[in-house]
Amino acid sequence: MAKILVTGGAGYIGSHTVHLLLQRGHDCIVVDNLSKGYSHNVPDGRLRNIPLSDTEALYQLMLAEKFDAVIHFAAFIAVGESTQIPETYFINNVSGSLSLFDAMIRANLKRIVFSSTAAVYGTPAKTPITEDMPHQAESPYGDSKVMVEKLLQWFTQFRGMHSVCLRYFNACGAEPDAGLGEEHIPETHLIPLMLRAAAGEKPITLFGADYPTKDGSNIRDYIHVIDLGEAHLAAVQYLLDGGESDQFNVGTGDGYSVLEVMRAVESVTGRAVPHSIGPRRAGDPVALVADSSKLRTRLGWAPTRSALADVVADAWRFEPIRIARAAGK
Repeated sequence: MAKILVTGGAGYIGSHTVHLLLQRGHDCIVVDNLSKGYSHNVPDGRLRNIPLSDTEALYQLMLAEKFDAVIHFAAFIAVGESTQIPETYFINNVSGSLSLFDAMIRANLKRIVFSSTAAVYGTPAKTPITEDMPHQAESPYGDSKVMVEKLLQWFTQFRGMHSVCLRYFNACGAEPDAGLGEEHIPETHLIPLMLRAAAGEKPITLFGADYPTKDGSNIRDYIHVIDLGEAHLAAVQYLLDGGESDQFNVGTGDGYSVLEVMRAVESVTGRAVPHSIGPRRAGDPVALVADSSKLRTRLGWAPTRSALADVVADAWRFEPIRIARAAGK
């Protein structure tokens, strides 16, 4: 079994991955400054409150713990916010990553799985999207991920780093039995916003009803967060087995429209989703669907929770937990 350093492991995807690592018998330590994550997502004794900018503290931790690999989640992720404060995104996502890589090189720790994003592709020329399509990010957030991927290419070429970049599509779902799910503040993801609207909170605005799709709403590839966590475990094992640096899409290969998601939410909850229709958002592609055949073939990964109703049901079971925590209970 391996010992893994997980940055951002108190956040949404990171905490689910930590849960899987421990479940499979791996050891891990979480580095998270809790600016976006929550201490309740990390098992006792495993959290180290260290900012990524503190290279020396990261280096000393690596020396003391002797990790086999790093999984790097820690980043700001809100596309809209990144257009308002791009400098914050580049400082946190790019400079923070560079600090981490510096500490790794000093500690002779040279295996890393990086949390990238489908946002590196921008508006693709075709779909499903393959890994060889060009980077054309349309937001500071997406471009910050492009920059980190490029840094990893240089560190591979000149410093002997071995990295896997996982380009996620739409992460969703929860593991309520482990007390894990989406708790973003503010929440920007479609499924939890629809669930909250169905539960009587703020109605949701759907952006655009005139896309060239079967129902006029745009289409996305929704990947369950547990399947996403499994992809990280497969990537770590690939590196531990001597795998070379590479990039992989992580999605189901199936696209669902916004209105199909809304119907699934209504079916699972038994409630209507109060909503209004707004204009299209600038730069919102018609469809984003992954071709994940490279990940399936090279790493032996395959999603097991791709049914939309199952994704929504897991997220809905987590809602009472989220509400209780938000109320301070």
